[in-house]
Amino acid sequence: MESTDRTPQYQENSLSLLGAIALGTGVMIGAGIFALTGQMAEMTGKLFPLAFLSSALVVAFSAYSYVKMSNAYPSAGGIGMYLQKAYGPTLPTAFYALLMYFSMVIAQSFLARTFGSYTLELFDVENRSLLVPSLVVALLLTAFLINLAANRLIQGVASVLGFVKIGGIIVFGVVGVIVADSVGMQTSASAPEPSLAGFLGATALGILAFKGFTTITNSGSEIKDPHKNVGRAIMISISLCVVIYALVGFAVASNLSLTEIIETQDYSLAAAARPALGETAVWFTVILAMLATAGGIIASIFAVSRMLAMLTEMKLVPHRHFHMPGSIQKHTLVLQS
Repeated sequence: MESTDRTPQYQENSLSLLGAIALGTGVMIGAGIFALTGQMAEMTGKLFPLAFLSSALVVAFSAYSYVKMSNAYPSAGGIGMYLQKAYGPTLPTAFYALLMYFSMVIAQSFLARTFGSYTLELFDVENRSLLVPSLVVALLLTAFLINLAANRLIQGVASVLGFVKIGGIIVFGVVGVIVADSVGMQTSASAPEPSLAGFLGATALGILAFKGFTTITNSGSEIKDPHKNVGRAIMISISLCVVIYALVGFAVASNLSLTEIIETQDYSLAAAARPALGETAVWFTVILAMLATAGGIIASIFAVSRMLAMLTEMKLVPHRHFHMPGSIQKHTLVLQS
């Protein structure tokens, strides 16, 4: 007989500290390096590597609050739980929690589009208007199926993708800086001049590159020793990303002119690998991008499904089952996918 228990089901102690770090860096590195580099260069000119560091400084203040709250109130609800503790089960709590939910879904679409753009770099394709959305749908379906499985599988997939991705990106950054003629960027008359408004805009956009740390808080009901490990995972993830972003930012700036970075903003890392290391490196970089964005989607879907399920459990948002079997987490997976 089919189970009628629809309450959220959390697998306590099923995520390790390493698994939480893999989930957080999976979202952060996927967006920051492969999706935002070109856009930030267009806004801030040759100062875009510094814009990443400026974003990290801003995020540090928010991260400190998250660490203190997650140590005191670890929960799958993440920011939703923190808002409820501060303001109670009120309309503003639900409103701001849903804003965070929608921002996470938007970030997923950003990652998925980047996956499609980089994947097509492996093939000589002119018309991408239909192929990119098709790849996006295929990726989301795959991530949905993985998230239907047990947490240990999700953690395993995220960890493997994370190790390969971080190791590969570090290799790209180090080699890119070494083989470059100089650690600097060529500019042209048509390149945008740095401005305070552009730098502030790029800093705001760069915050998205670190936004993945918020997904770690949504593992609070399932991570081992949550009162300590959620905060640790946040700090380690942000520190790793600061080093990687700075390294790769200078590598890209050393191998492409500012105009070239802007022109190839959807796949700037692959473009930077070509003059530095040849066509083989382009394939290497594209595959890294595919792994990074795929891992980011898997991690983000995991976090968002937990967050929305907890908001439902706290009665901050309504929910209908629509005759679907399984727990609320399964339903929220269907909704966001």
